[in-house]
Amino acid sequence: MILVTGGTGLIGSHLLYHLVNQHKKVRALYRSKDSLKKVLHVFGFYSDDPSTAFDKIEWVKGDIIDLVSLDSAFEGIEHVYHSAALISFDPRDYKSLVKANVEGTANVVNLCNKYQVKKLCYVSSIAAIGNGSKGKMVTEENPWHDGNVSVYGLTKHNAELEVWRGTQEGVPAVIVNPGVVIGPGFWRTGSGTFFTYAAKGKKSFLPGGTGFVSVNDVVLSMISLMESNVERERFILVSENWSYKTLFQKIAPKLGVDPPSKKVPFWVLELFWRWDWLRSNIRGKRRRLTKTMMKGLYRQDTYSSEKLKTTLNIDFENLDHAIAFCCERFKSRK
Repeated sequence: MILVTGGTGLIGSHLLYHLVNQHKKVRALYRSKDSLKKVLHVFGFYSDDPSTAFDKIEWVKGDIIDLVSLDSAFEGIEHVYHSAALISFDPRDYKSLVKANVEGTANVVNLCNKYQVKKLCYVSSIAAIGNGSKGKMVTEENPWHDGNVSVYGLTKHNAELEVWRGTQEGVPAVIVNPGVVIGPGFWRTGSGTFFTYAAKGKKSFLPGGTGFVSVNDVVLSMISLMESNVERERFILVSENWSYKTLFQKIAPKLGVDPPSKKVPFWVLELFWRWDWLRSNIRGKRRRLTKTMMKGLYRQDTYSSEKLKTTLNIDFENLDHAIAFCCERFKSRK
């Protein structure tokens, strides 16, 4: 049997759909009944009868930071996909990020060891990959530096160290480092906010850019790696290296609006992150732009997925098609 953590998130819900369609026996963690509705909603993007696939999953209420509930979920498990994580770039959330991303991953690794799980796949992020040098593609071999790293990236890096520790203790594992994951269903968080923003006909876009990949490419790569003999390796999953301007130029026309045409000047962003810091400290508001995030906009690293393509002999889908699919689902949302 397969265990999926983070099954109610973007990657997790799509992973579950693919696993069930492959007739795998699957158990998944959930924390609230409301989160289960999101999974059923995602399944509805691909099936006229989403309940049939949904009901084949053995749902277990639990949390990766609750060892008691997590331990019971591991009974009879042979393979684990660990995609649960807290995503935040606000420094005030650092302790919560450590708890969920680092300690939670340590719990998963320890139980994989205890129950002699055959293989673990950990979903990390390109935020845990070292920065590139000018003019060179970022690969899995880039050295890691703690300087100018987001709190999210730091905790994902430290979570990876827990996985590597597990491999030294006998847990077969692979790590994937996706870029920004493009997929439908979560319009208020993550990449979904790009579609929500574009649909409003906004005029401005941020400078810089990053690596993007479709959710189906992430999921299919994870499954292929788990079914292969590959272990003790990490893989960048990036289909396209785009600027944010290019991304909005892809999204906006498919939503029937004009793409943003004005790049926000860096001096405006420099002022904003300082104002945002002051606002957060005085009024206790969540940070929207940190100094680290601001510095990241000055550069646009380009990421290489050649290691994955060579190892598995696969190609990614056309990201334009994935964006078109998301736009259609966004327009039909209720």
